[in-house]
Amino acid sequence: MHRLSGLDAGFLYLETPTQLLHVCGLILLDPTTVPGGYRFETLRAGLAARVPAVPLFRQKIADSPFNLDHPVWVDDPDFDLDRHLHRVAVPAPGRREELAELCGHIAAQPLDRSRPLWEMIVIEGLEDGSVAVMTKIHHAGADGVTGAELVAQLCSLEPDAPRPDPVADGAGGGSALEIALGGLFNVATRPLGLVRALPKTVELLPRWITRARRGEAMPAPFTAPRTSFNGTITGHRSVGFTQFDLGRVKAVKDEHGVKVNDVVMAVCAGALRRYLTERDELPDSPLIGMVPVSVRGTSDRPGRNQVSPMFASLHTHIADPIERLHAIADANACAKEHNSALGASLLQDWTQFMAPAVFGTAMRMYASLRLADRHPVVHNLVVSNVPGPAVPLYFLGARIRAMYPLGPIFHGVGLNVTVMSLSGTLDVGVLACPELVPDLWALVDGFPSALEELENAR
Repeated sequence: MHRLSGLDAGFLYLETPTQLLHVCGLILLDPTTVPGGYRFETLRAGLAARVPAVPLFRQKIADSPFNLDHPVWVDDPDFDLDRHLHRVAVPAPGRREELAELCGHIAAQPLDRSRPLWEMIVIEGLEDGSVAVMTKIHHAGADGVTGAELVAQLCSLEPDAPRPDPVADGAGGGSALEIALGGLFNVATRPLGLVRALPKTVELLPRWITRARRGEAMPAPFTAPRTSFNGTITGHRSVGFTQFDLGRVKAVKDEHGVKVNDVVMAVCAGALRRYLTERDELPDSPLIGMVPVSVRGTSDRPGRNQVSPMFASLHTHIADPIERLHAIADANACAKEHNSALGASLLQDWTQFMAPAVFGTAMRMYASLRLADRHPVVHNLVVSNVPGPAVPLYFLGARIRAMYPLGPIFHGVGLNVTVMSLSGTLDVGVLACPELVPDLWALVDGFPSALEELENAR
């Protein structure tokens, strides 16, 4: 058995019936590249052959009523692929709108915690002949980078690549007694972790204040302006997606001496500014995005989630697109340096002290009392940029046309924008609460327009 880290387990504790914390992805496939032709049965057989090479797909959560620590991963002795792989047809005529509506419904369904925490839904009937695959993996088992790596293990560089060998490195089993005894030992030694984490955290506060006075700090939490998508979310989900050429983004990057991520953030800011302006809701102060930053290679803490939160100003209050781009670039450089100074393991260290009974109950009360509508806004949205492969990929034999990542939303933050680069394109996935972000396509269609605005501005 493998014990969950505090950060991994936190995504279980903070989940409510309306705050579902799984990571989704929408993959569009060209079925004409499948050797011998596309059939659902062929895709299922290919997935069945690859599941043994991905241990996480066969592991589930286990706990004990006497366990004082976080739950554990164990191998599922009753694993059945047909409980995780499903087949549906999109309603006619199978346009992007019907596909997005179906994906929103899928994203709004919780995962069954008695089984391995993932699902894959094959969607047929699209008007252009494509086949779509909607993936769901609980955040307890994967962050954005891990999720992309898991999907990549089902991919190949050729449509008829050989199947990988099985991997024997599973989690094993664990009795209720073993889970409880291991948890007791961890809890007994946890005060030592507090002794190490507390002085470092106390030391950071005055340094943050000093940097803020010099204008060298990233935005602080609870300083974002309130917008219509900052409130208590419902259990409904809406999905949108768009794609544009990575070469165009790089051309803007080269012309203005910034980074690709700066241009991506500026495109997001431009789309948000247009959407809020058209609704007469644009705040006078800039929107603040929470950017998950991967700490793989810099943090030595265990866990499948290896991220640290960075707060970034989107400078949506600036009308000129080029001035906005340079302001975002400067803010990103400052935020990255500040976030690095805070330490890669700060969040991971403190989440070790999360207790399921306390945090689960607190989150349910927070949601039922609609406290997200009352306190200052922590941040306005989640913005994430996940690097993907620069070469064409085949998913179980089918050429990938697009891969749209869809991160979760939270009470108080009803909008998530995640971007992934893939073989010369940037694929933008947007997930939202429709009650807080009505007419999501109006926002999504603003992304290509925001890029054109940057290209045409001088």
